[in-house]
Amino acid sequence: MRPIALFILALTPLIPGCGRRGQTQVEAASKAKTDTVAVRVATAETRHLGTAVSVTGSLQPDETVSVSSEVAGRLAEVRYDFGQSVHRGDIIAELDKRELVIQCERARAALAQALAAIGLDPQQQDATPDSTPAIRQAKAQMEDARFKFDMAAKLYKTGDVSEERYIEIEKGLHAREAGYEATRDMLRTQLAAVQALRADVRFAEKRLGDATVRAPFDGQISARLVSAGQYMRENTPIVTLVKSWPLRLRADIPEFAATEVRTGGTLVFTTDAVPGAQFHARVTELNPTLDAHSRSLSVEARLAERDERLRPGMFVQVQLALAGDNAAVVVPKEALYQLAGLTKVFTVKSGRVAENKVTPGVEVEGWIEIPGGAIHAGDQVAVSKLPVLIDGLSVRAEAGR
Repeated sequence: MRPIALFILALTPLIPGCGRRGQTQVEAASKAKTDTVAVRVATAETRHLGTAVSVTGSLQPDETVSVSSEVAGRLAEVRYDFGQSVHRGDIIAELDKRELVIQCERARAALAQALAAIGLDPQQQDATPDSTPAIRQAKAQMEDARFKFDMAAKLYKTGDVSEERYIEIEKGLHAREAGYEATRDMLRTQLAAVQALRADVRFAEKRLGDATVRAPFDGQISARLVSAGQYMRENTPIVTLVKSWPLRLRADIPEFAATEVRTGGTLVFTTDAVPGAQFHARVTELNPTLDAHSRSLSVEARLAERDERLRPGMFVQVQLALAGDNAAVVVPKEALYQLAGLTKVFTVKSGRVAENKVTPGVEVEGWIEIPGGAIHAGDQVAVSKLPVLIDGLSVRAEAGR
């Protein structure tokens, strides 16, 4: 009896241990069932897509200009600031005009003096006189000398005037004729001087007008570069003016697709700034040559319709359709997970997640092309809870996008 009792005592401690082990297994199974993530899945499909190439581009303003003053001076006033709209001809800034006014008055006074020398007043500055008081005086003296010469010639023939006197009168006539021609030459010189002074007046008036800086076109101020009271040299930028409509789309097309772009054709593009929207632009210009380094063709297009959501400087993705047809595997747009520059698609098979790094292709009606063979038609791809999915995670698939 003693050995049997010892055997029973030896088995007694093992019975509670068996109970605890069974309870732990049940709890682990329950926890594993609770940790299984439920995700919605969709089926990858094969669709026939037109062959296309995706390129990046940017939106550019129609015009951009640094508005500056052509004259030097101290800035008296800047009427517009960053972000404000202006119309063509609006005064953007004005310089101190006192010095320019004085220069203009000096030029007008010099012109008036030159006009007075030829017998004109400032109101007659556009007139061109045929004679001046000096010319008329020289002409009268010449005619008097010619009359005396004619009389002396008659008397010389009759012997009433000596030869010496006749020669003296003849020389006097020649002197008066030369004096008359000199006054006419002087008039031409004075008229040329008047013309130069007229140009000086116009130049001084232009400089005075240039002290008022006006907007060359309708636009918005994108930068104000100076402040009132600052002394500026010629052509110092005051503001940067941008004409943001019509927007220009500029993109570089790869060499293999360059022949597909035509002037007047349409480019379809999207931008991350306006998710889910497509826009259109008409091709207006083509670079006559391809870039020697990138082997790409630069194109420019104008947006077909105005959209306030689009702004200069935005990056865009241009989808350029090529000739031919292409069967491609596509997945719903919701299946793409982008992080740190990588794009991933999670497939679900036998309750486990598989992570796939992909390079998305073209988008058609909410479906994204997945080239490269990473995803096959019929694969189940996750379309929900993508941020929590990792490779090998146990999930419970639920149908529906």
